Amino acid sequence: MQTFREIDELRAGMTALRAGGERIALVPTMGALHAGHMALVAEARRRAAHVVVSIFVNPTQFAPNEDFDAYPRREASDAALLRENGVSALWAPGVTVMYPQGFASSIHVGGVTEGLDGAARPGHFEGVATVVAKLFGQVKPDVACFGEKDYQQLAMIRRMATDLDMGIEIVGVPTEREADGLALSSRNAYLSADERARAVALPRALGAAAKAIEAGAAVDATLADARAALITAGFGSVDYVALCDADSLAPVTRLERPARLLAAARIGATRLIDNIPVGAGLAS
Repeated sequence: MQTFREIDELRAGMTALRAGGERIALVPTMGALHAGHMALVAEARRRAAHVVVSIFVNPTQFAPNEDFDAYPRREASDAALLRENGVSALWAPGVTVMYPQGFASSIHVGGVTEGLDGAARPGHFEGVATVVAKLFGQVKPDVACFGEKDYQQLAMIRRMATDLDMGIEIVGVPTEREADGLALSSRNAYLSADERARAVALPRALGAAAKAIEAGAAVDATLADARAALITAGFGSVDYVALCDADSLAPVTRLERPARLLAAARIGATRLIDNIPVGAGLAS
C-alpha cells in the first residue's frame, strides 16, 4: 500500500493505478477505523480493482464547541489495518494541503441537508460537501462508498454528485453493528462503561418505533415515545427522532412509501446518531 500526503504525489499514483484501464474506488474516512470502515473497503474491492482510502479529520465540518481536537487519531494502526485489507493507496493530506492559504470556496447542497443534522449542526454539511468534492477531484474515482449510518450525509453526497455531473457511482453500505445492536462509530470510544451499556437504548428505541409505525401506529405519538425512551434510558438530550422519506428526507407523517427513521441523541459528552429503514417493502 502506498501512502500519499501531497497532491502531486497522489495524482501520479492515481495515474499509475489507472494505467491498465482499471477502476478505482474511494472510501473517504476521518480515521479511527473499525469494522464498519472495513465493510466499506470490502464493498469497494468488489466494485473496483483498486481501493483508495482517505484519512482526513476535516476541521470545516466541526463547530467551535464540537470534538475536533479530541477526535481520535491513530494513523499508524489505521494504515496497518488498511494494508491487511488489500487497500492500494492511503491518501492522508494535512490541513494546509486540503485548505491552502487563501482557500475561500464552499459547497452548499439544499433540500436533503435541511433539518436533522443540518439544523442541529449549522455549517456541518457545507464542510462535508466541500471536503468530499475536493476528495473526488483529487482521486477522481469511478465509485465511492459511504456508510448508511450517516444517512443524511449519504443523501447529500448523492444529490451533489448528481447535480454537479460528477460521474461517480455513489454506493451506500449498510450499517455495521455490535452484537447488541449499537452502530459502530469512532465516537463510541468516548463512552464510559456505563454509557456504553445505556447507549444500546438508541437502536432499540428505533427498532420499537419502526415496528409500531409499520403496524399502523400514529407517527407523531410513536416518535414522542421513542424520545421519551431515550431520556428514560439515560440520554441527556435528544436532538431529533424523525421519520423521513428515504430519498428526499422530507418529514413523513404517514407511512405510504419507503422511509427512514433517524435519531441523534447525547449520552454523557458523546453525541450518537443512528437510523433504520421503515416500510422498505412499500412501492417507492
